[in-house]
Amino acid sequence: MDIFKIFSNKIASKDIATDRLKLILIHDRADFSPDFLEMIKGDLLKVISNYAEIDDGEVEVKLTRAEEMEGHSPALIASIPIKKIKGR
Repeated sequence: MDIFKIFSNKIASKDIATDRLKLILIHDRADFSPDFLEMIKGDLLKVISNYAEIDDGEVEVKLTRAEEMEGHSPALIASIPIKKIKGR
């Protein structure tokens, strides 16, 4: 156990590389292009912006795996910070 990792918030480069590789594999298995993911992101932001003011700079949309009974399937995860709800 590396005692210095306890006091550091820095993510190890091997962990970042592992996450990126997982994302690449998920994208390949799901047959989604990066352009397709950007289109989904744009559509989500357009719809949500009708109801809430959002922070465009902090939006994160990614494709990951969701475990189901018969295996793994792609899952879309969106983190969209809301500044204010409209109409309130």
